[in-house]
Amino acid sequence: MASSDIFEIIAFRLGEQNFCIRTTSVREIRGWAPSMPIPNAPGHVLGVMNLRGTVIPTIDLAYRLGMSPAERSERSAIVVVEAGSEIIGLLVDHVTDMLSVSQDQLQPVPDVVSSFDSRFCDGIITHADGMICFINVQRLFGVDGLSDAA
Repeated sequence: MASSDIFEIIAFRLGEQNFCIRTTSVREIRGWAPSMPIPNAPGHVLGVMNLRGTVIPTIDLAYRLGMSPAERSERSAIVVVEAGSEIIGLLVDHVTDMLSVSQDQLQPVPDVVSSFDSRFCDGIITHADGMICFINVQRLFGVDGLSDAA
């Protein structure tokens, strides 16, 4: 198998479901800290936080995906990602793993109604411990989505 067939992911939980994103999109992972609310922001925008002198939006990823809002706890984390030229903090229930996966583990998303917005999912990764929804951060906060998020 060619090394180009292998990629790294950060896996995390949102409610009872497993999700992941490419490590190349992740800048850092931080513990949960409250954000400063922004008046009249969309429901998925928790507010803004100070990341070493830069103000970035923080997003409830579960809510953004059409799921119930995330429950904040001591296990919650903010995954700081790059989406194009923007830096965004994503609230997740907890980070579970960092994995190397092969391209052949990525399966297409079935065309069925689900509890999250599958437009932002590049596929399902089959893994020994179950299945993981592979989120495309660039599409999630693309030109149209980013204006709604920030």
